[in-house]
Formats: sequence, C-alpha cells, structure tokens
Amino acid sequence: MDKELFGEFMGTLVLILMGNGAVAGVLLRKSKAQDAGWIVIATGWALGVMCGVFTAIACGSPGHLNPAVTLGAAVASGDFGKVGPYAAAQILGAMAGAALVWLHYFPHWRETPEADRKLACFSTSPAIRHPAANLLSEIIGTFVLVLVAGAILSKAVAANGPAPGLTPYLVGSLVWGIGLSLGGTTGYAINPARDLGPRIAHAVLPIAKKGGSDWSYAPIPIVGPLLGGVLAGALIRLAHF
Repeated sequence: MDKELFGEFMGTLVLILMGNGAVAGVLLRKSKAQDAGWIVIATGWALGVMCGVFTAIACGSPGHLNPAVTLGAAVASGDFGKVGPYAAAQILGAMAGAALVWLHYFPHWRETPEADRKLACFSTSPAIRHPAANLLSEIIGTFVLVLVAGAILSKAVAANGPAPGLTPYLVGSLVWGIGLSLGGTTGYAINPARDLGPRIAHAVLPIAKKGGSDWSYAPIPIVGPLLGGVLAGALIRLAHF
C-alpha cells in the first residue's frame, strides 16, 4: 500500500504541475505563452494526465490520480478499502503540485493584477455561475471520464484492441476530448483532488495580491465528480466491463 500511495501522490503532483502550469502560462502576465488560449490549456491537461499516469504506474500505483476514479472503481468492484487512503494521497499530491506551479511562475504573480486569473491557475470556476447547471456539467464530464477509462481497461478492449502500455496515452486523449467538448462550462475539474488540493494551496500560499479562494463554489467540483464517478462505476458493474 505504501508504494501505491506514493504513486498516487507523485502522479497527481505531476498532473497538477503540468496542468495548472499550462493554465498559468496562458493566464499570467509576461509569460511567453500568455493568451495562447483554450486549446493550449486542454492539451496541457491531457499531457499532464498522461505523464501523471506513467509516473504513478512506475512508482507502484494503478494511476487513478482522482478520487472520483478511485470511487468509481470501488463501486464497480465492490472493494472500497482504498478510497480513503488514495484520496488523501491524491489531495496531498495536488497541493504539492500547485505549490510547485507557484514557485515556477514566482515573478509573474506580482505582474498579474487580476485576482481571478491567479485563482484560475489553481482551481476551477464556472463560465456562468449556475450551481445546478455547474453541478450537472461536472457529473456528466466525470461520468464520461470514468466510463470510457473503464472501457479502455476492459477485458473486451484488451482482447481486441491496443496493447496495455498504451493506456496512459489513451486516457490522456480521453481527457483532451473531455476538455474540448465538455470543459467550457466549468473548466472541467472532473477530479475532486485536482480542485480541492490547489484551492487549499491558493488559500495558504503567500501569492502576491491573490484575492479570495472562492470557497462558495468549491463543493461543486467535489460533489459533482464523485457523483459522476459513482454513476459510471455502477454502469460498469452492470455491464460487466
């Protein structure tokens, strides 16, 4: 279990460092990637997932990087023993990755006057603040993530599809597709650790002129992904993936 937790910690750290690093590169002032746009952000997150999964697997874990994925897998299998420990490792890894983003872009925080841009380099926020619609967006996005990831790893696909070593590439492509097709509403947290860990980091780090951490929105990117993961896990169990 220790190797698995270390893998989830390190994989999530890499995920957040690369994903939020892409966001910071696009949003922070005087970055060479400033205003590069949504395609760059979605691609950065996709590659971050791929690299995070590779890192986690190399360290000894299955590479969930996401409490919603862990919970969905638990619902599908009926074994909930790893949900709590994995989630703790994932949240801590996300906090560490966010802290590294802060350090990497250290001079740029002071050069960026907009507090909302700084927060967006850590956690998600909706394009239109509508709690019910935002929650539904997170449920749908995470449902697709967990369902399709389960299909990629299913016995049927393993017997008729790509080699197992391609799984991180395929999951990264899945996240890229979700970002492009479903991410424009809420910024597609689709991962409670991805949002909560960096939001905590934003709250505690001495970021220049940072503003508030928008805790009133924080339950949505936690509850929505967990519900989406449960629904997808239940369908995987019924479909016998």
